[in-house]
Amino acid sequence: MVRDIGVQLYSLREKSKEDFPAVLKLVADIGYKAVEPAGFFGIAPKEFKKMIDDLGLKMYTSHTPWANNMPVNEVIDMAGELGLDRVVCGFGPDDYKDMDSIKRTADKVNSILPELKKAGLMLFQHNHDFEFQMLDGRLKYDIYAEMVPDVKFQLDAFWSSNFGANDPAEMVKHFSDRIVSLHIKDGTFEQNPDNFRMVNGFLDRDLKLRPLGTGQMDIPSIVAAAPERVNCLIVELDYCVIDMVEAIRQSYRYMTENGLAVGNK
Repeated sequence: MVRDIGVQLYSLREKSKEDFPAVLKLVADIGYKAVEPAGFFGIAPKEFKKMIDDLGLKMYTSHTPWANNMPVNEVIDMAGELGLDRVVCGFGPDDYKDMDSIKRTADKVNSILPELKKAGLMLFQHNHDFEFQMLDGRLKYDIYAEMVPDVKFQLDAFWSSNFGANDPAEMVKHFSDRIVSLHIKDGTFEQNPDNFRMVNGFLDRDLKLRPLGTGQMDIPSIVAAAPERVNCLIVELDYCVIDMVEAIRQSYRYMTENGLAVGNK
């Protein structure tokens, strides 16, 4: 199964601050089939949806609205404006630091599920590395997953490796029953996992990430492990050791020329 290729627009956030419509046209011109926004940079959600429709871009998922940081009614309304049937949530390292923290996080997520379900919305969760650390001999994400049985996952394969402690392809297989979306990034594991800060709900960390196919990730194995319900592979580079636009271009070429995903060119 060959899936569409998309890009998480957080990768291009600096250029988006200058000219967001130009960024959308750029990714369409590169050949990406889908975008996953993380903020709209002053553009109304309905206008954003029209802009990507006009460019022939799909939107399978979005990181705006962020379900655990907004009133549920606003989340539902924005999802409707964007034409989405699923919304995302995600948390910071303090929310998984110990068993009590994990329980509080799970309780918070379970509390918003009934209204989302009533509105016909699926809730999926995006991970970072701290969920994939160990606690009492178990993955923290395994402990959490048992507490939120109705939540689906958008697995970020790089983060799930926890800087090489885990095999990301095995993590995809392990959580395959819950995975509805997949983030693909590449880089090296020699990084400082303690160098982070949360900014507007996003993890801001100086990562030495690289264009797909030039780091330590076994991307073909990760893609092969993805369940069939995943219909789009989303490229995300929080940071990069080269110019981000060039990195996004190179990542597109790697995925499409190696038959790992399909684009528009």
